[in-house]
Amino acid sequence: MAGKKKGGNTVEAVWRLAEPIAQSLGLSLWDVRFEKEGVQWFLRIFVDKPEGVGIDDCVEMSRAVNDPLDELDPIDCAYCMEVCSPGMGRELVRPAHFKAYLGSPVQVRAIRPLADGRREFTAVLKSYEDGVLTLLDGGNELALAQNTLSRVRLVDDDFVGGFEEDE
Repeated sequence: MAGKKKGGNTVEAVWRLAEPIAQSLGLSLWDVRFEKEGVQWFLRIFVDKPEGVGIDDCVEMSRAVNDPLDELDPIDCAYCMEVCSPGMGRELVRPAHFKAYLGSPVQVRAIRPLADGRREFTAVLKSYEDGVLTLLDGGNELALAQNTLSRVRLVDDDFVGGFEEDE
């Protein structure tokens, strides 16, 4: 998923570049993804802030990161850069995301069916430690390794503001 150039991982290089720029604009960097869709590559920079991200925040971040990104030149192919909000049904992917939303309902999609045959379900995120999510699924507690899940998203109805990374 991440391309390489000049000895470094594209996503990591863009993260290192974009994080201080986002912070200088009062934003938190939520995620960076370099993905191919059809024949086109997309560099997506997701930003957030406590009161939520608007189009002006995305435009400001896009303009601020554009020239430094061109100078860094971590991508050796044509791509489209997008700066956007993680949205209400935001995907939780990093340890800080899981820790920030403990107690929240999440929609989970497993890579393989669970013992009861389900691959998708909604549960409450009870804890996250060392790559393992503990979920409250009805009255049952379920521990699943993050790498066995294809997606974990906040349930839209529970969203109450932006993300601020404590670490």
